[in-house]
Amino acid sequence: MGIDNLTALPLLQEVAVKACLCKSPGPASDLVVEDISEPVAGPGETVVRVKACALNFFDTLIIQGKYQFKPDLPFSPGAEFAGIVESVGEGVTELSPGDRVMGYMRWGAAREKVAVRADDLVRLPEDVSFETAAGLTVTYGTTLHAYRDRAGLRAGETVAVLGASGGVGQAAVEIAAIMGAKVIACASSEEKLAFAQSLGAHHTVDYSRQNLKDTLKELTGGKGVDVVYDPVGGDLSEQALRATAWEGRFLVVGFASGDIPKIPLNLPLLKGCDIRGVFWGEALNRDPDGHRKNMAQLLDWVREGKLKPHVHAVYPLEQVAAALEEIAARRVRGKVIVTP
Repeated sequence: MGIDNLTALPLLQEVAVKACLCKSPGPASDLVVEDISEPVAGPGETVVRVKACALNFFDTLIIQGKYQFKPDLPFSPGAEFAGIVESVGEGVTELSPGDRVMGYMRWGAAREKVAVRADDLVRLPEDVSFETAAGLTVTYGTTLHAYRDRAGLRAGETVAVLGASGGVGQAAVEIAAIMGAKVIACASSEEKLAFAQSLGAHHTVDYSRQNLKDTLKELTGGKGVDVVYDPVGGDLSEQALRATAWEGRFLVVGFASGDIPKIPLNLPLLKGCDIRGVFWGEALNRDPDGHRKNMAQLLDWVREGKLKPHVHAVYPLEQVAAALEEIAARRVRGKVIVTP
């Protein structure tokens, strides 16, 4: 073959995948979608083609550099996802190309393919959709860990859920009801409370116009609530703690209000109650088997029709910024899903 004919041969090109990237801390509008190099599975890793990923409130903070984790730039938002295994690295024996999986990776899921530790993946049954599975890990995983592992929630107990219409609040209402608890949904508008009731809440409190402590006491006949699920923080936390029952459990889940409360320690002393932290991300590292057991329970509830996660909207990868703006503006009811 003559040298002139070499120009007719196709040139080898590096394979690229699309990713939503945060290149500098800032608002969602600064995010870009660009091609990046295709990931390669290292030892103990798998490459997963992402079929769906979910966005959460903390994604609005992490892109601004305001979250407890600060990834190296550039990075992709999105911590939870579901997809299909494309390749496995050295030492991975429990998964194979073609397997359906779901997983968690703190950040980086808003892209077409990801390389992730095989230990962070859970097998996904054929009868659970990628969109449903993508939104199960963080909010529902956090909530089941909170109720089962931290609070020891028992059927018949009363649970007060603050911020009951948000992503994690929705999960808290649904799972408490499935576990047989009496659920009091607490939120800032009648519209939000109506949504919480549709998820299984038995009673509601509009803390924009009702005193939270007094109303919780009234709804429990003066006894107080057995468990408080608080992802909000701020002034509401102390009010809810004052409404806990003897030997109640107050679950510290997060601070969506932006205000970390300072709690008078005489309150847990006088009530004989516990304040229990819910650090789900660290629990994954310390008790991976417990996490898998909780995820298996969630998937069973989905397959049985007991748990039906509400999806607020599904966005293409190119509209991640718009999706995050919806979350930041508190206009979301349920999960926000992205489909690369």
